[in-house]
Amino acid sequence: MKMQIGQVTHYYNRIGVAVLNLDEGLKVGDVIRVRGRHTDFTQAVESMEIEHQKVELAGPGADVALKVTQTVREGDTVYQAKEE
Repeated sequence: MKMQIGQVTHYYNRIGVAVLNLDEGLKVGDVIRVRGRHTDFTQAVESMEIEHQKVELAGPGADVALKVTQTVREGDTVYQAKEE
């Protein structure tokens, strides 16, 4: 089953970047699924930043920025997607 790992707290439309507050750890290469009232897509995490510094791994409680392939909205839930 999928596991909730965080929530979208902000979205920068012009640059396609979402800010997530993490409940669980996340690393570059993980596959995530973003779901919300008008949102539902899966993508790989290609890069993440914390305070404008690139990171490979972020733990619970961190606020991370990552490039997303589609529009997300504040309050959307982020899940760890199992690669199949």
